[in-house]
Amino acid sequence: MKVGRRLAIKLLNVGKFVLGSLGATADLVGAEVSEPVDAALLARLRGVVTEATAAMEAYNYTRALEVTETFFWQFCDDHVELVKTRAYGEDGGPVEGATSAKAGLATALSVLNRLLAPVLPFATEEVWSWWQTGSVHRAAWPTVEELPTGGDPALVGVAAEALAAIRKAKSEAKVSMRAPVESAVVHAPATEVALVEAVRRDLVAAGIITTLTVEPGQGPLTVDVVLAPTE
Repeated sequence: MKVGRRLAIKLLNVGKFVLGSLGATADLVGAEVSEPVDAALLARLRGVVTEATAAMEAYNYTRALEVTETFFWQFCDDHVELVKTRAYGEDGGPVEGATSAKAGLATALSVLNRLLAPVLPFATEEVWSWWQTGSVHRAAWPTVEELPTGGDPALVGVAAEALAAIRKAKSEAKVSMRAPVESAVVHAPATEVALVEAVRRDLVAAGIITTLTVEPGQGPLTVDVVLAPTE
C-alpha cells in the first residue's frame, strides 16, 4: 500500500506539473518533436509499450507494471527535470524547442496514463479528466504506431547519467540544486560523446552551467564540476 500510494501521488503531481506549470495540452499528444532528447524519450517509450503489451497479453501483470513503473520514475526524475527549462521557454532557444518539449511530455503522459490505468484506476482517471474527454478506461490501449520512429533510446540514459553526476556534486557540496555551476567537464566514452553533445542545451539549462565541455575519456561517464563562487 505504501509503494502504491507513492506511485499514485507521483502520477498526480507530475500530471499537475506537466499540464499546469509546463502547459502541455491534449492537442500536442502525438505531435512532431524536433529535439533529440524528446525523440529519444519517445523511442524508449516505444520499447516500454511493446514489452508491457506483450506482458499483459501473457497475463503477466506484474512484469507489465514493472516495465511501466521503471520508465515512469525515470520520466519524472530525469526527463521532466531535464527539459522543463526549455518547456518554459527560458533557455534562450527557439520557440520550436519549447513546443517539442511539451509535445514529448504530453505524449508520454498520455501513454503512461493508459499503461498504468489497470493498476491505478482512480489516480489515472483523475489525471485523464484534467485534459482528455471521456474515461481513461474507455480509451484505446497505447500502441507503438502512436509514437514517432527515430530517436536514439541510448540518449535517455546518457542524459540522465550526466545530470545525476551534476546533482551529486551539488548535493555533496550541500548547496541547492538551483546553485549555478561555473564549469562542468563531461568525460564520456568515445561512443557517447555525440550523445552528450545532443543533450548539451538541456543539460546546461538543467544544471545551470556557465561552461560545459565534453571530452572523450576512458571508462564510464564522469563529470568534473566546479560550482560558482558564493557571495
